[in-house]
This record gives sequence, C-alpha cells and structure tokens, in this order.
Amino acid sequence: MALLEIKDLHATIEDKEILKGVNLTVNEGEIHAIMGPNGNGKSTLAAVIAGNEKYKVTQGSIIYKGKDLLSMSIEERACEGIFLGFQYPVEIPGVSITNFMKTAINEQRKYRGLDPISAKDFLALMKEKEKVVELGQKLANRSVNEGFSGGEKKRNEIFQMAMLQPSLSILDETDSGLDIDALRIVANGVNKIHTNEDAVMVITHYQRLLDYIVPDIVHILYEGKIVKSGDKDLAKVLEEKGYDWIRKEQGE
Repeated sequence: MALLEIKDLHATIEDKEILKGVNLTVNEGEIHAIMGPNGNGKSTLAAVIAGNEKYKVTQGSIIYKGKDLLSMSIEERACEGIFLGFQYPVEIPGVSITNFMKTAINEQRKYRGLDPISAKDFLALMKEKEKVVELGQKLANRSVNEGFSGGEKKRNEIFQMAMLQPSLSILDETDSGLDIDALRIVANGVNKIHTNEDAVMVITHYQRLLDYIVPDIVHILYEGKIVKSGDKDLAKVLEEKGYDWIRKEQGE
C-alpha cells in the first residue's frame, strides 16, 4: 500500500528552484535510499516533506496516508507520523531528553485523542528503546544533544525515532561524521525499529551506510529530479563510477 506519493513536485527557496519535478512513491514496509551530488535537492526534498516553511512548493502534490500533506502544518505532519533525522541535530540546552520525549509523545497522543502516557509506561518504554541504540541512562538524563559527540547525537536521533514509532522516517545524511562503530549502532537501531507497516527514506552520499541499512529501492536525485531508480546494486555502481556517469547519461 502506498504510504507516500509525490507527483511532479517543484519547490523553491529564495526564488531559486531546487526541485524540478520529483516523482516518487514509497510503500509501507519499504526502505528507499536517495543519492546524488551535493546541491541537487536531496535535503530540500526531506525538508519539504517535513514542512520546512523556508521552502515554497510551486507545483505538484504530496499525498501521505491518502491525505494532502501540503495542507498540513509541521506539527500536524509530526503527529501524523513523519520523522526527520537531521544531518546536524540541534542542541536544546536546559531540556532533558526524558522531558523532551515525554512532551513529544503526549502531543502525538493528544492529536490522536488519547490520554497522556502514564509515568510507569513511559519509563518502561524509555528503558526498552534505550537498548535499541545503546543509549545509556546518563545520556538520557542530559539536555538534548548538549555537549554530545557526533555519534551520540545520531544515536539520540534514532532513539527519538524508536520512541515515536513514526510511519515515515526520513534520515538526512545520518552517516555524516560517524565512525564505523557509531555507524553500526545507528544502522542496527534503524533496522530493529523498521517494520512492514512503516517506511524509511535514507539520504546519503555513500554506499557504506547501505551495507548496513539495505534499501529496497535506490534513487538518484540529480538537477532537482529523480533521474534513475534501481535496486541496491545501483548504489554500488555509483560507488564505482561516481556521479560523472550520471552527468554523461544526462547529456552534460
């Protein structure tokens, strides 16, 4: 079943067109990898889906769970189960991870007409999900990302994903700046969280992440459009040939 359907999506920032007709369908249970050179629209696509108001959609549609996503606010999109993992997670001084997650979960529950989660159930959920990404209790009690290493920030992002259990997770260059151990922990966390009812979009430059999070479909986003799609082997071809291969194919 289609979870996300993007048709002829055009988007600009400061009057510069970045997305120039993206078409993409993501079904439940699938993992999609979005690859392509810098500055060709990968992060813009993630931001537009999440609802970043810096970007203006000028043409096209995004249907999510059968609903018009573009008519929803950022908050509504989050409550509907869209999660964006940032390339550079922000620090939130003075707000503990525990309080941050409890607030986020209760906002989702309120949106869905449910009572706030009980303290007992919340602590049990925290304990269960901390194990998924090997997030120690000391980290959980600290302010969100404050003083965290790059690897700790990314593990915290996947911990948030595990706690919120989104329908669509978009991971924007989650592998950026990670050493092999941190990459393994983060990727294993994603694999443990992923189910047949949700979908994951992984935005990356490198094949190495896709050795751990194996995609069902790989897309190449170039000059604001998806110009080629294939199975996991497409990422290996990119690794071997580089993006010049795509430029030549596009007649440049």
